[in-house]
Formats: sequence, C-alpha cells, structure tokens
Amino acid sequence: MSESRPEGATRRPARARHGRPAALVTGSAKGIGKAIALALAADGYDVMIHYRRSRAEADGVVEAATALGAHAVAAQADVTDESEARGLVDAAHSLFGRLDALVNNVGNYHHGPLADLSGEVWREMFASNLDATFYTCQRAVPYLRLAPNGGRIVNLGYAGAELIKARPSIVAYGIAKTGVILYSKALALAEAKNGITVNVVSPGVIENSVSKPLHELPMARVGRLDEVVGAIRYFLSPAADYVTGTTLEVAGAWNV
Repeated sequence: MSESRPEGATRRPARARHGRPAALVTGSAKGIGKAIALALAADGYDVMIHYRRSRAEADGVVEAATALGAHAVAAQADVTDESEARGLVDAAHSLFGRLDALVNNVGNYHHGPLADLSGEVWREMFASNLDATFYTCQRAVPYLRLAPNGGRIVNLGYAGAELIKARPSIVAYGIAKTGVILYSKALALAEAKNGITVNVVSPGVIENSVSKPLHELPMARVGRLDEVVGAIRYFLSPAADYVTGTTLEVAGAWNV
C-alpha cells in the first residue's frame, strides 16, 4: 500500500463539505467500530471506514453511513504497519480536506494459559493494540491541530487496564491496553496546548465480546454497543471540551 492513499479510497479533490467535520474510525467494518462509524455519520460527520480484510462488510457500512447523510469512504490498510497506518491517516485528510476526530478501535484479543503464550501472539497483541494506536495518532496530530473546533482522539482500552492487576490468561492483551492508556495520557498532556483532547473508552464485557462470564458481572448483564458508543460520543462532543487524559470505563463495575 502506498503511504498517500489506501486501496479502496476514491480519488477526489480535497474538500470540507459545508463545514462538516471528518472522522477516521479504525476497524470500522463491523462490531464496535461499525457502531461508532454509523453514530458519527448520524451526528453529522463525514467518515472514513477502515478495514483490513472485511471489504464487503466495509462497503455495507459505507452504504449505511451514506444513507445517514455522510460522505463515507472505505479504505483498506494494515495499521500494524507504520507506513500503511500513516497512509490511512493521510488519505482521510486528503479526501475530506480536514480531519477532526480519530477513533482507534483496532485491537485483537487473546485469552489462554500463560504457559502456552507464544512470542508470535505476544507481538500480535502489541502490534494491533498499541503499535497501531501509536502510528495513527502520531500521524494524525498535525492534522488535528488544524481542526476548527479542536481535534479529538478517542482510543479504545480495556476495563481494569489501569489497575496493573495480574491477569495471566490475557497478559499480553492487558499490558498492551495499559500501554494505550499511558500513551494516551502522555499525548493528552503534550497536545493540550494545541487544542487536541485525547481520551480512552475502556469497555468491559460487551454484547459482541468473545467471552461473557455473566456470573462475574455486577449488573448481571453484558454491556450494549450503544453504551460504548455513547461514551465515545461524549468525548467528541462540546461537553467534553475541557476533558482530556481521561479513561472512561463502560463496564458496569466489572474489574473495579
């Protein structure tokens, strides 16, 4: 993939459509990412729908977002690769003529005995959760500094990642997500003077989670996708103009 334009991105002149803000949501072909992208489209954003392999699903999200009034484009990239991640961000800015929000949803999950954890899986957890977030944020910052109403970054974490608690079955994933939180706080502090807010939304057990231990959930139910999306909408809204470097858990007291 070239750094300037991912596969699947339509060649159009840069533009800002009637002042509509523009957002890039990574991993937005399905699941939480899809729900986020469609919510932003409904909120008046033009949206780049990112996928790695799920082209058909991404095209479906583009169609749904377009029906909500957004200019939506599907773009392919492997955001664990620095050049592709940077190219994805560049393409979003080029296509829309601006970039107001970045939501990092990409992040693989692994659960299993610590004794069986391989180096390959260890590296994959860091690449997809921490490295990808770092690459896209670093490239997006210069564009977000130019956002008329202040740039916004929301990174997806994991409920309890701030506790530095031993979780042998998800150790690589947990460490990577703790890294996302620490990096987000550092970036929030560094960019506060430039009008960029950086926050983390940390879901617990959600309706599309791989495992759903109902007996461990204080509210005796899993979280809904719209509840996670609501937290992201808050951080992107004017109500959160003075909120940065914060982690908001959407977990019903799980892992507290």
